[in-house]
Amino acid sequence: MRLVTFFQRYEILLCFSIHKKCTTFVRMKKNLLIFFILIAAFDLIASTDFIFKDTSTINIIVDKSNLLADLKFLIKSPVARNDANVERLNQCANYIFEEFKKQTDQVEEQSYLVGTLEYKNIICSFGPRDAERIIVGAHYDVCDNQPGADDNASGVAGLLEIARLLKSQGGILKYRIDLVAYSLEEPPNFRTENMGSAVHAKMLHDNKVKVKKMICLEMIGYFSEKPKSQEYPIGLMKLFYPAKGNYISVVGKTGQGKTVRNTKKEMKKNSSIKVCSINAPAFIPGIDFSDHLNYWKYGYTAVMITDTSFYRNANYHEKTDTLETLDIDKMAEVIKGVFYAIVNSK
Repeated sequence: MRLVTFFQRYEILLCFSIHKKCTTFVRMKKNLLIFFILIAAFDLIASTDFIFKDTSTINIIVDKSNLLADLKFLIKSPVARNDANVERLNQCANYIFEEFKKQTDQVEEQSYLVGTLEYKNIICSFGPRDAERIIVGAHYDVCDNQPGADDNASGVAGLLEIARLLKSQGGILKYRIDLVAYSLEEPPNFRTENMGSAVHAKMLHDNKVKVKKMICLEMIGYFSEKPKSQEYPIGLMKLFYPAKGNYISVVGKTGQGKTVRNTKKEMKKNSSIKVCSINAPAFIPGIDFSDHLNYWKYGYTAVMITDTSFYRNANYHEKTDTLETLDIDKMAEVIKGVFYAIVNSK
């Protein structure tokens, strides 16, 4: 995930929205500030889980031993899974393929070349083959030479556990669910056609595949209950946003608010994790800082699920991004929430 927080995007969005609705606010700075604070405070109440939730609908169990096994395989290697270490990337791809294969026969590799080197996306599918699709994706590569526990072994472990849950729950799915593990999200390939998600999204577009939505799992494992553990780019934001980094966020672009709201609603209803959400224009720097940007390019609806990256996690893109820093309990609740957001898609 790249380096601009969704809170910064949110403030800019509000200012843009206010300007478009009433140009007099440009001259009335005091009223603008008051209006912004009131709207932001209302969003805090709507987006953050302060009240007791009905958990009677929760009937699945995320197996934390599975999460730990997946995380250990991805992380515990002296060779980093970056674009230069193709052999290590292939080891991870093969592991993901075999784990998917345990859950469904519908598993495939999507191979592509970058120069003379071959990289792989791994895709598994559930539900009616010809139905409209829901794509859930996470990248398995890392930036430089670091373990990449939160970024993004956490997302891949979530993807694998969702596959297990889809198999164990059975039932009839309305949509086809494609779970995709991507290669090459990180620099130097970010924002290039070399990204695995760019290759996958282009394939969908070129084949005129109908996609209901895409959900990107980007850093879902780092949480803190310590006071002031959540940072913000502007001090004013601390007046109406949580001081503790103990929540997950759903990020979408302007015009796709319904998908963001529905995703947040299902996550809050069916898990114990606190959930915040944001919609902002795609041109604001940072809102498209993961694999979901490649689906927006082709007009698909897409959202990102994230723990807000470096505004909470000081281990971002560092050698200290290790398994020991993750909160497996909260990560499991995120996965549970995402599972319900998938199967209860309207």
